[in-house]
Amino acid sequence: MEKFYINPDISQAETLPASFYKSDTVFERIKEAIFEHTWQWIGDANTLVPLSEHVYPFTLLDNYLTEPMLLVRDKSDHIKCLTNVCTHRGNIVIHNPGKAKHLICMYHGRRFNLDGSFKMMPEFTEAKNFPRPCDNLHEFQLRNWGTHLFVGQDPAFDFSEVIDVMKERVGFLPLHEFKLDESRNKDYIINCHWALYCDNYLEGFHIPFVHEDLNAALDYGSYTTEIYEHVNLQIGYSEGGDETFDLPEGHPDFGKHVAAYYYWVFPNMMFNFYPWGLSVNVVKPFSKNKTKVSFITYVYDESKLDSGAGALLDKVEREDEFVVEGVHKGLQSKFYQAGRFSPTREKGVHHFHSLLAKYLNEQI
Repeated sequence: MEKFYINPDISQAETLPASFYKSDTVFERIKEAIFEHTWQWIGDANTLVPLSEHVYPFTLLDNYLTEPMLLVRDKSDHIKCLTNVCTHRGNIVIHNPGKAKHLICMYHGRRFNLDGSFKMMPEFTEAKNFPRPCDNLHEFQLRNWGTHLFVGQDPAFDFSEVIDVMKERVGFLPLHEFKLDESRNKDYIINCHWALYCDNYLEGFHIPFVHEDLNAALDYGSYTTEIYEHVNLQIGYSEGGDETFDLPEGHPDFGKHVAAYYYWVFPNMMFNFYPWGLSVNVVKPFSKNKTKVSFITYVYDESKLDSGAGALLDKVEREDEFVVEGVHKGLQSKFYQAGRFSPTREKGVHHFHSLLAKYLNEQI
């Protein structure tokens, strides 16, 4: 197994080698070493399970992890995430969202309570040592930030550390008032490795060269990146105006003209806060050559839509796609091995590559 090394000194470090993006073996290793040990945003509770005794079946990262899961809100409004696979013969238990007082597998009638515990099974009176703990539905770790839900299969860190970091800057915003606007949601299919999309997101270095409109809305000279353990934050400043946040006294950036807070959470999630609301971006691997990126929009202040750094998101996305697809093609060359990081502008990419190497090497 290939081991990867990223020098912790960014002034000396090289990027991950081209082989990282081209290898089928590495792509499969990433699934187990990284995605099974981190967290995924799955939506907001008010949309998925809006009422008590409601269920919502879904597949976590379909076409990659492809893990069948079930979100359940019981009669006490407690929310859990369970496996959606029957412990008898492996059938999918719930196929459609809606109201449910218990969970019934349609294959042989095995029943579970809404908390996932085994309830009953026809024709099993003569089975010995039954039921066992493994006959209950497995429960996954679930964390919430307001109504936003995050699930982990076997996470290596607690998602509360991520939430705490984001609260430092955007905790003053009333997340419970942000409304999902499905008309603005969109999926993009991109012909590149999923990590290349994250590489591009994690630096503002390319903004003056790729995004003319975004560059006009931001003060590139003041653009900053802050690094945390499994999160990093890029702050886009403006020269001032209505397209900036109204920050309260005591805020770390009080008195500054902040146009956007761009949060990236390892390995594949972005939470982009603008004065008008929130754009959640989830990067979903399909193959080493194809990626789906989902944009989910939550609006807080409609009067500020389509202005400032949070305007023309589709145009910015198309510009990013052109660049990352070009990089993906370039990495196929046998004459490119690895690059270097800009110590002033690519701290986020260096952080990402360091985490990728760390998690992959720990599984060897």
